[in-house]
Amino acid sequence: MDIESAIKERYQNLEWALDERLRRLYAAAEAKAIGHGGVTLVWKATGVARGSIQQGLKELVERPEAMEGNSRRIRRVGAGRKTSVADDAELLSSLERLVEPVTRGDPESPLRWTCKSLRQLESELVAQGYVVSHTSIGGLLKRLGYSLQGNRKTLEGTNHPDRNAQFEYINARTEEAVRNGQPVISVDTKKKELVGQFKNGGTEWRPQGDPEQVNVYDFVDKELGRANPYGVYDLANNAGWVSVGTDHDTASFAVSTIRRWWMVMGKPLYPNAKELIITADGGGSNGSRVRLWKLELQQLSDELGIPIRVSHFPPGTSKWNKIEHRLFSHISMNWRGQPLVSHEVIVSLIAATSTRKGLKVRAELDSKPYPKGIKVTDEEFAAIRISRDEFHGEWNYSITPSNNKMIM
Repeated sequence: MDIESAIKERYQNLEWALDERLRRLYAAAEAKAIGHGGVTLVWKATGVARGSIQQGLKELVERPEAMEGNSRRIRRVGAGRKTSVADDAELLSSLERLVEPVTRGDPESPLRWTCKSLRQLESELVAQGYVVSHTSIGGLLKRLGYSLQGNRKTLEGTNHPDRNAQFEYINARTEEAVRNGQPVISVDTKKKELVGQFKNGGTEWRPQGDPEQVNVYDFVDKELGRANPYGVYDLANNAGWVSVGTDHDTASFAVSTIRRWWMVMGKPLYPNAKELIITADGGGSNGSRVRLWKLELQQLSDELGIPIRVSHFPPGTSKWNKIEHRLFSHISMNWRGQPLVSHEVIVSLIAATSTRKGLKVRAELDSKPYPKGIKVTDEEFAAIRISRDEFHGEWNYSITPSNNKMIM
């Protein structure tokens, strides 16, 4: 038997009884007995690190009695694996460069276009020469103020320089109208919905193992088509109206919904109304640049016999519209996880929406045709009695009746 094999056999026979201190002293004793090349030979035979064997040789010379503190101490004071990698500023800096490569480090970082998992971060840091585990990296990230987070929809494009000023203008106008008992409504189109046995986001209580069966592919059903919910939200009364259209979402459909809300809900609530205030997004069927929207409002103003004052939100700020979080969000929560199998089901689910704060919603199916592409001539547009405000007249304007006769 050669020397290396003999050392390996002796070590394996004693390994179970050796603590860290005795392991390095035994290995050092074997290396000392061999002489030159002993450290390498013992390292190969036992797997004890060269540094530990060197430390053991030093201890054999100094003897335990000469060591600081307890003579039976396994490690010298301050020895052993460092427990606080968080104190390594260079490691923390390298980790941050990997986590935030766009703002803190190299844009060519290999992790820029990959999932930043802890094990991937570990591989990258090890490749850079650091000794750190993926579990330690998780702790370091928490120390640096990071946490696992999903995406949040908050970015809505470039801010207009008068964005906040328009918000304040709308707020002042609506507060004054509410104080004076005048109707103030927020209007918008909710997301178009596929009608049929299609998946609807969210979860709903059902018997375990019996999920609702829906179509694999979201191809539009030619017979059922889509649903276009257009909503009106009454700010003062926390009440909403939704028309579920079966045709196109046009300005004619939008104003028809406002007209229907007024006849069913608005007129009984505001019998002495002197004007109607509308807040709307800057785009879509009720956009600030849509001629048909203004023409339809002129016809509505003529019918009601009162002025209609409109304020549009600045570009890219649709989520600030009250109807989004006062009405539409609750409708989405109410029908979560339920396939919208028919227009009638959609109307029923919308009408059943309520909140603890007393939201009341009425809904109706509107199956009338609303063709796209209707052009408003210059003569028709010039006949609209529109008065633009001094502050951003393209966003804030009033449309007054063409006659003084009230037809309600």
